[in-house]
Amino acid sequence: MFTGKTILITGGTGSFGKSFLRQVLRDGAPAKLIVFSRDELKQFEMQQEFLSPAMRFFLGDVRDGERLKAAMRGVDYVVHAAALKQVPAAEYNPMECIKTNVLGAWNVIQAAIENNVEKVIALSTDKAAGPINLYGATKLCSDKLFIAANNIAGGHRTRFAVVRYGNVVGSRGSVIPYFRRLAAEKAPFLPITDPKMTRFLITLPQGVAFVCKVFERMQRGEVFVPKIPSARILDIAEAIAPGMPTRVVGIRPGEKLHEVMCPRDDAHLVLEFSDHYVIRPAITFATPLDYSENPLGERGVPVGQGFEYDSASNPWYLSVSEIRSLIGEGM
Repeated sequence: MFTGKTILITGGTGSFGKSFLRQVLRDGAPAKLIVFSRDELKQFEMQQEFLSPAMRFFLGDVRDGERLKAAMRGVDYVVHAAALKQVPAAEYNPMECIKTNVLGAWNVIQAAIENNVEKVIALSTDKAAGPINLYGATKLCSDKLFIAANNIAGGHRTRFAVVRYGNVVGSRGSVIPYFRRLAAEKAPFLPITDPKMTRFLITLPQGVAFVCKVFERMQRGEVFVPKIPSARILDIAEAIAPGMPTRVVGIRPGEKLHEVMCPRDDAHLVLEFSDHYVIRPAITFATPLDYSENPLGERGVPVGQGFEYDSASNPWYLSVSEIRSLIGEGM
């Protein structure tokens, strides 16, 4: 569906951006692929790797609305991946996180509408579901902005949707590369927040494939959540460093014991499809939509009252060997 299209990705020099670009270039023939980010060194390095004539690079920050408007001229699709994501850093620097994750989201929305962009997908996080930390709260605000933007767009063709998923295997700052580094350095132990902790796991290629599919599935205002496996933190440690001692160090500021992607309070809005969930918008749009069937003809059914999709009660758990295999795919 990307053939002949112009696509812009904010935060495009990150792990997701690189994987997204590789897949789009491999599977389609886009007219232009625009990387929008503020890191000039990473852009320079990417220019050496991505040699397609479709590639374009824009230096800019999502905090700068005018620069975004200039970058989106002639753009068909936008993936909004730019964000400040480190939970402890957000707790200590709250206004910086708000400027990027909330005000930056608003700038993306305004630029997309002004340029009559066709479709915008914003990447969210499990931490936006029932947030207990500032990062999660800013991403929830961002999600709400993108959903409401479908009304703000008025007569423009621009449509907005959100994709929410859990920990990406091997992404910068996540637990897996951290444990791998400690094991390589022969540290005396692996620090464990809590032995009962669980996490959702998804590889970068899986996340990218899901986002690409959402461009075909989306109508407007949905939050798309893939069905992905859970893993116990002790099993992750064993998969990375078999037999290595562990030590319980306690929960960091703003950290959850388990991850939630569809909160119980949203159960009345959730539809279950074969490989994903859709959280319907709580607000109404001028034109009513039937979200139980998407443009691909896939049908979803309402979940039961009190339903919650979280990493603890998820029926799909990975074994130690399966985690090891997943890490090999995602690194």
